[in-house]
Amino acid sequence: MSLTMTIVMLIAGWLAVAAAMLWGVLRISRRHHHPVPPARTEKREKHPARPATAH
Repeated sequence: MSLTMTIVMLIAGWLAVAAAMLWGVLRISRRHHHPVPPARTEKREKHPARPATAH
C-alpha cells in the first residue's frame, strides 16, 4: 500500500469515527430532550415602582 493511500485511509477512518460520534450525540440529545412548558400569556398587574433598598 502506498503512502498516499495510507494517509487517505487514515483521514477517511477519522471522518467515519467523527461522523459516528456526532450522530450518537445528536441521537442522545434528541431522545433526552425535556420539553419546555409554554410561557404564560396572561398579563399581570403592574406593581408600583419602589426604590432599591440596598444597605
